[in-house]
Amino acid sequence: MMSKVTLSIDPAVVVRAKRYAKRRGVSVSSLVEEYLDLVSEPPRSGPEPPVLRSLRGVLKKADRDAYRRRLVEKYR
Repeated sequence: MMSKVTLSIDPAVVVRAKRYAKRRGVSVSSLVEEYLDLVSEPPRSGPEPPVLRSLRGVLKKADRDAYRRRLVEKYR
């Protein structure tokens, strides 16, 4: 048995959501259910992707202050 939920959503968002759902061949209800399922579940603690394993620890000796100064210069 499915539960019903009443939501207050900006009408423009509803229009965009309906278009998005139609393009994907699903209902807005299924989009909301999938989203809520994803955000309400604790993060998975499975194996991390190989690319993350290869990057872990790369910046341990990095100078954080120098990096911050560089960002300040870059985005002035």
